[in-house]
Amino acid sequence: MKQGVKRSALAVSLALLGMSSVPVAHAQQSDQSATDVERIAVTGSRIKRTDMEGPSPIQSIDASMIEGMGYENLQQLLERMPSTGAGTFSTRGNSQDSTANGAAAVSLRGMGPDATLVLINGRRVAISAFAESITNSFVDINSIPVSAIERIDILKDGASAIYGSDAVAGVVNVILRKDFEGLEINVGYGGTEGDTSYDETTANLVWGTQSEKGSSTVILDYFKNSQLGAHEMGRFGTANQTPYGGNDFRSSRGYPGYFYVDGVKTIDPDCPAENATASGSCLFDYGPFGLVIPAAERVGLIGQFDYNLGSELTAFMELAVQHNTSEAGGAATPLDEDAGLTVPGSHPDNPFGQDIEIGRYRPVDAGARRWDISTDTLRLVAGLKGVFMDFDWEASVQKGRSKSEQSGDQSQGWVRVDWLQQEIDAGNYNPFGGVTNPQNVIDNITTSLVRRGESRMTSVDAHITGEAFDFGDDVVMMAAGVEYREEEVSDIPDIQFQRGLIFGTESVSAQAERDQYAAYLELSIPLAEQLELQLAGRYDHYSDFGSTTNPKIALRWAPSDQVTVRGSWAQGFRAPSLAQVGLGPSEKSVFFVDRYRCEATGLDCESLDYNIQFSGNPGLEAEESESWNVGVIYAPFQELGLSIDVWSITQDNKIDEQQFGLVYDAECNSQDSEICVRLPPQSGESLGVIQKIFNTYQNVSSQEASGIDFSANYMLALNEYGEIKFNLDWSYLNEFEKNGLDYTGEYGYPENRWLFGTTWMMGAFDANLNISYIGEFEDTPDIDFDGVLDFEENTSRTVDSQFLVDLQGGYNVSDSLRLVLGVNNLLDEEPPFAIGNGDSDLYGYVGGIHNPRGRFIYTKATFRF
Repeated sequence: MKQGVKRSALAVSLALLGMSSVPVAHAQQSDQSATDVERIAVTGSRIKRTDMEGPSPIQSIDASMIEGMGYENLQQLLERMPSTGAGTFSTRGNSQDSTANGAAAVSLRGMGPDATLVLINGRRVAISAFAESITNSFVDINSIPVSAIERIDILKDGASAIYGSDAVAGVVNVILRKDFEGLEINVGYGGTEGDTSYDETTANLVWGTQSEKGSSTVILDYFKNSQLGAHEMGRFGTANQTPYGGNDFRSSRGYPGYFYVDGVKTIDPDCPAENATASGSCLFDYGPFGLVIPAAERVGLIGQFDYNLGSELTAFMELAVQHNTSEAGGAATPLDEDAGLTVPGSHPDNPFGQDIEIGRYRPVDAGARRWDISTDTLRLVAGLKGVFMDFDWEASVQKGRSKSEQSGDQSQGWVRVDWLQQEIDAGNYNPFGGVTNPQNVIDNITTSLVRRGESRMTSVDAHITGEAFDFGDDVVMMAAGVEYREEEVSDIPDIQFQRGLIFGTESVSAQAERDQYAAYLELSIPLAEQLELQLAGRYDHYSDFGSTTNPKIALRWAPSDQVTVRGSWAQGFRAPSLAQVGLGPSEKSVFFVDRYRCEATGLDCESLDYNIQFSGNPGLEAEESESWNVGVIYAPFQELGLSIDVWSITQDNKIDEQQFGLVYDAECNSQDSEICVRLPPQSGESLGVIQKIFNTYQNVSSQEASGIDFSANYMLALNEYGEIKFNLDWSYLNEFEKNGLDYTGEYGYPENRWLFGTTWMMGAFDANLNISYIGEFEDTPDIDFDGVLDFEENTSRTVDSQFLVDLQGGYNVSDSLRLVLGVNNLLDEEPPFAIGNGDSDLYGYVGGIHNPRGRFIYTKATFRF
């Protein structure tokens, strides 16, 4: 059999992938004859290749590197990677400000989780039942246990021509452990030290067997972590950051609160002076009631099975079941004028002696709000693969489901306003003076509630790969396939919330479904002995928005054994998420200054929290993108590998919410606006308090990002002292423009991120040192908190850069026992101080960039049988 494109740059592949446990096959060729070699599937291509280095940039993180970093949580691992750190979010900070509590996602290039395609073994999986930030759909990486991972391939290139929608910024392909033989048991425990009391417990079992008829690999995984409450975090656990140089983001929904007496806003006489504002609000610090890291528990099973039906026919099956539990929390229920609460003059505790209206108030005596969250995911793949006329073929069917439930019972702080009104009218509940009401009264005003979400996916695919035709002295390799997929998602809030009886949960309502079919073709053409051209194209048709065709062109040139040059250009797309299409009435709260009311009345001149309500838009179109990458790999000798890539991504027609500040400017200077709805104005005033601002999602924005990636790997032999490996991954963000604004170096977009690692191995001992760096960036994108981003006109302070050091040592006591001791954040570095953005970052640091967890010490043991 003739071989495909010749690979003379094997040294390059070995040097750059030297820390990977992935086998690399090398084609030995001569002018007269060729030797058969195994072709393997590589992320970023459907064509099976004879090496790992294709024309697209791929970062591979293998199981040994994962173990060396010490993380048992995939999100914690990926947020350290320079290319995936910005925009990766997690269960860290679960609160009422999140709409996807209990889940975690990954983002490439800071483009967002919705622009990053996550695959398992090269296949799509069902998205999370709950969308983050109301409509941001993503794959919940909490459903992937770290112990089950063989390697993670990060394709830093647009790949819609290969994989379809969502692969705008690239692909994260998680390859699971397979073809294992024997039994392996891993147990681990770790915790923080000092004033916090956080710990993690892990245990997993890997069993596998192989025979001539097939193979089986089964993985059982268990992970549990305790709660880390905001009250343990000192200055990072309060919304009042003024003592530390920040802003006061305490809520105007206070305890005690304020009232309307004869239509005049009147603060509770017992409001402490330090909590009272000039406009008559009584502030409340909700910060200590949050959960920095919620308690969580995850149990999962993964099985992969192959059975040889014949010499060229194999049946295969993948099964994954995962059950996750977590919690979310926030301070006591925040109530405002929209609740319509009143106090009769006959109430025994009414200090005003007349009928009054309750403005903003928080029944703290009912307790902090808590959600219990459970998520069950199921993934089943079954198919056949084989060889027909020298073509490898595969056909499979997949069923996937993610089912989530958020529930709160009567003891978890959920207050019904109609029941509260009844107790006030009866004179039983006292809303004045910040008093603690009797427990039997609290029982009469609290309720239980539940939010249910479900995401389902059914897919069928078939493809072939092999030699298409002769091309000179070589052959053109090809891959072609078809796919069909059905998806549906539902997110149903509690009926009490839908009826306006429950406040203080940013609940989402969504219901949508679609089907999609696609066909694709990929060719690998040897233009010259060391020059490969990759051509790919894919056609997708969606039942709800139409069709799209996306091409990709890539080149790989190896002029010598030491140098490889690669380049690619691709078009991509992202279909509107089902949450965006089928969104029902959904709310979130944002801090900003109601400057129109301030100018008109002199009131509410501080940054206060207001409600924004969203609804879906079935007329959304697909986002479109264009990306290119040019890179050089240099491996002067086998122990050293260097690579540099220059990349660019342009995304047009991006779906986003209108900046609420622009909506505010256009609508909120009128008492009669139907978009910016205000309560009736007080006597002698022209504008009332904002009740809510209506907003939606549209194809309104564009974003463009570009940068440079650099990678270096070096192995040094120390003779009797073993060997030491060094690796460096560095990402430089040259440009990140969105809606005409340049975010480069601005809030949440540091220009520089890098990760340096070294591994020393000597006999049975090994040690790993990892240093990660996050560069500085500007603080506070909206310096006056008026809802309009103004960072290009105003210069804020700088959020400092951060170094984090991880250290680990391992010792193989015997072939059957390995012990590991390590510490993450060795120097116990705190997150650098940030004023925040008035939205999600209110506690003195940037939650999407910096981790507030301190020094974490852990130990692990591995038993092999």
